Amino acid sequence: MPVEKTEPPVTAFMLVKTTPEWLALTVPERMDAFTTQIVPTIEARTTGVRSRFYDTEFYSARVTDVWVWEADDHHAYQLLIDALRETPFWDRYFEVVDILVGVENGYARNYHIDPAATIST
Repeated sequence: MPVEKTEPPVTAFMLVKTTPEWLALTVPERMDAFTTQIVPTIEARTTGVRSRFYDTEFYSARVTDVWVWEADDHHAYQLLIDALRETPFWDRYFEVVDILVGVENGYARNYHIDPAATIST
């Protein structure tokens, strides 16, 4: 049976900095804002995206958090960004400092070689 070639998932590292408005909210208010204002918009506008969240304010003055977004394809990622821009997340609760988008082991796929990594999957 032939193997169907699929596009590798897209990974985006979104470097953000909290705003004074976000920090003025209590922790329960922050969780409520996220679950009622941000997540429903993402879920309504796209599918095939997942996220992980990393606190970095302990080690960086430039960004306070890194959100790692994985999308099944570029279209899902584009819909995610459009959705986020329609919420208070974008430029109200967080300043988006930088977005680094990549494909895991893209060079290895392009050259048909094993990835050079310390952890293999």
